Amino acid sequence: MSTARQQTTPPRHPAQQGLISRLIAAVASVLFWLFIALPFSIVSEWAGMWLWWPEEGVDHSRRMLEQEIQYVHRDFGQSMLVTEPAAYVRLFADVSYHYLFKATGFEAAVIWLNQPPDPLGSNLQQTLRGLYAGVADHVLAAMTITQVFAVRLAVLTLAMPVFVLFGLVAIVDGLVQRDLRRWGGGRESSFVYHHAKRLVFPSIVLTWVVYLGLPVSVHPNFVILPFALLSAVALAVTASTFKKYL
Repeated sequence: MSTARQQTTPPRHPAQQGLISRLIAAVASVLFWLFIALPFSIVSEWAGMWLWWPEEGVDHSRRMLEQEIQYVHRDFGQSMLVTEPAAYVRLFADVSYHYLFKATGFEAAVIWLNQPPDPLGSNLQQTLRGLYAGVADHVLAAMTITQVFAVRLAVLTLAMPVFVLFGLVAIVDGLVQRDLRRWGGGRESSFVYHHAKRLVFPSIVLTWVVYLGLPVSVHPNFVILPFALLSAVALAVTASTFKKYL
């Protein structure tokens, strides 16, 4: 007689694997939209230099950077994450500039190209410097907008506790409404539940995309608070319309 062999396999936890995969997908989605927002903000600044503020040129992006930093110094004196928000934002922007432009040699290349063509230099050197002279303002504007992007990214990281606070209040309120519906014999609506659930994550991602991609200087509260409220409403509706019996 042959005895059947039983292969012992470690138990699988589909819920845990699903949570990890959704977390990885969420992080990948955020990184993807960040990489989309930066080129979009640069192209928007270039379009503005051509169409809307040609007389300002590169000075528009410089004023944007000064205004964004001023918002932080004036209205973000305290934070739940760091002791000095203004210093954190400045450090975040400086570190981003260092690794993106200084460490890569991009800044040194721009300084070299910005010099007037040397009549005694090679033809390649004269050609490169001549070509750069025509796009110098656009390159400097792109570098400045990247700093604006870094400042706004730092502000968004400081604003995440707002989403957490709004979300906790919304979940508590939604669960209370769910219990009232449960004990009061209210009707369930899976349609509303699933659509509200789908709005939670996009409402947070849109905050990053819209704020980071804006071609003009806007106070962070005018962008962050409406989207935080939208995500809170979506969470409250999701919690309140969750099925009564598990």
